[in-house]
Amino acid sequence: MIETEAVLRELMIAGQSGGATEYRRLLTALKTRLEVYFRRRLADRAAAEDLVQEALMAIHVKRDTYDPAQPFTAWAYAIARYKLIDHFRRNRLRTHVPLDEAEFLGETDTGFAEAEARMDVGRLMETLPEGQAQALRLTKLDQLSVAEAAEKSHSGISAIKVSVHRGMKALMAKRGAQKD
Repeated sequence: MIETEAVLRELMIAGQSGGATEYRRLLTALKTRLEVYFRRRLADRAAAEDLVQEALMAIHVKRDTYDPAQPFTAWAYAIARYKLIDHFRRNRLRTHVPLDEAEFLGETDTGFAEAEARMDVGRLMETLPEGQAQALRLTKLDQLSVAEAAEKSHSGISAIKVSVHRGMKALMAKRGAQKD
């Protein structure tokens, strides 16, 4: 059974609270996802299996650092990504992907790109004032209408529109500064 982000997150939270059955179920689901993740990136099947074990151990050791308010798969795949980078460094490997295959790799990913993007957006949103971040979260991420966002945040429609505009402008300015 393929577990969704919400299910994996709940299993992790239960595991952090001492739920052994839930934690075992989480590790089993993660093992499957990590096998796919590493096999797609490594030709050496034995190395991929070793990295699955390393990543599972790191997730286990660092389980107390997981923040339940954040997406679980982003956290888990970040650990897996660092294990992969460590493997490449240890073995002095560099991978080259032809441009015509790069799009294909992104399409078949196991959710890593989406999870990583969510983490990046989360970090960017933390740099904004709370009102702007909330307005953007409600309208752009949760895809609520401006009226729904205003009702949910106990704000006026104009305030939401202004906060979204200012938040987007601030994010675009940060993006422009990063390119320089």
